[in-house]
Amino acid sequence: MRKLIYGMNLTLDGYITAAGDDIGWSGPPSAELFQWWLDREQANDLSLYGRKLWETMSSYWPTGDQQPGASAAEIEFARNWRDTPKVVFSSTIDKVGWNARLVTGDAIAEITRLKAEDGGPMSIGGATLAGAAMRAGLIDEYAIAAHPVLVGGGTPFFTALDNWVQLNLVETRTFPGGVVLTRYETRR
Repeated sequence: MRKLIYGMNLTLDGYITAAGDDIGWSGPPSAELFQWWLDREQANDLSLYGRKLWETMSSYWPTGDQQPGASAAEIEFARNWRDTPKVVFSSTIDKVGWNARLVTGDAIAEITRLKAEDGGPMSIGGATLAGAAMRAGLIDEYAIAAHPVLVGGGTPFFTALDNWVQLNLVETRTFPGGVVLTRYETRR
C-alpha cells in the first residue's frame, strides 16, 4: 500500500494562501528549505493535484530549469516535476500535460484505488483536494513548513474534520528565516 503525504508551506496561523490567493507572504524559500522540498519530491512516485495548485505549478515548472539565474536545485526540481507522474483532479478543466492525467470523477475513490496499489509514496496538494482526503482518513503523513508570519485569513491548510486524528511527531527542523518544519504520521 502506498503512503499519502500532504505537505506545504504555510503561515504560522495555518494558511496556505492569504486572502485573494496571495502567496506573497512566503517570499523565496531558503536554499536549505528548497532542497528539503526537492528531496521530498524526488522520493515521490506520484503527485496528486487539485486544479488551483496544478495551474500554479504547471504555469512555471515545465520550464523552471530554463529561467535566468535558476539554481542547480531549481533546475533539478523542474526536471523532477516534469518526469514525475501526476494526477490532476478537476471538473472544470478538460486537459492536462506534462506527464499528467486528468480525473474528473470521484476523487476519493481514485485516491483510495491509488493508495491500494504497490509503489512508492504519493504527495497530495491543493487545499480542497487534500481536505477531502483528510476527511476520508486517507492522509498518512503531514509535513508542515510554518513561516513566521500571520495573515489572519485565506485558504487554511487543515479542513474541518468530523473526528479527531491522532498523530505521531516524526521530525522537527528549523530552517533559515525562522521557518519551522514539523512532520507527523497518522496513528493507525
